[in-house]
Amino acid sequence: MSHDIEQAMRVDLAAAFRISARLGLHEAVANHFSAAISDDGTRFLINPKWRHFSTIRASELVLVDTNQPGDAQSRDLDPTAWAIHGQLHRRNPRARVALHLHPVHATAIATLQDPVIPPIEQNTARYFRRIVVDRHYGGMADSDAEGARLAGLMGDRTRLMMGNHGVMVVASSVGEAFDDMYTLERACQILVAAYSTGRPLSVLADDVAEKTARDWEKITDFSIRHFEEMKLILDREEPGYRD
Repeated sequence: MSHDIEQAMRVDLAAAFRISARLGLHEAVANHFSAAISDDGTRFLINPKWRHFSTIRASELVLVDTNQPGDAQSRDLDPTAWAIHGQLHRRNPRARVALHLHPVHATAIATLQDPVIPPIEQNTARYFRRIVVDRHYGGMADSDAEGARLAGLMGDRTRLMMGNHGVMVVASSVGEAFDDMYTLERACQILVAAYSTGRPLSVLADDVAEKTARDWEKITDFSIRHFEEMKLILDREEPGYRD
């Protein structure tokens, strides 16, 4: 990958951190975003250990190589970042970008005995039969074995509801991944609000939900434009993320 392409990826990933903090999707100084810069996924960018999303700059993103096991230790990388993202990128090179968060509403749904998102409107219908559910939370995901398990469970799917934990989305670009995470959290926010009424849900028919999900899949340009519009706000209000 050329220097220019890597720099553009750095800028987009830094923007995703800043925007996620603005939207309150972050959790203290935890959670990680990563982006592969090699075709085989072995070399990827990730946020430095225990840095607040709102302060991250493009130049501060850490470039690591899964072919060099000592990289994580030498760069003082969070063990959970290395375990989850290292295994994911290496085992699924098509997952160019991976976002892992514990947003409030999606995580609330992840704590339910049945964390499936029923299609009750357009946002929730985007995920109709399109989320893998992990029901085997076993503590901090800080081992290669756990990272490999999660990567294997996800397979070639792009969303993972991590039971009692949080969520993971992957995509071919930062913009698509960001919009997916944004909409997933919004879908769960709507679902939590609907559940809170205590009244029966009006769930869409399967054929309508499937059509809606497919329609979402046809407008990746919408997702990218959403991200670019958010970047324009950053460019006006905190352009230092590009440094």
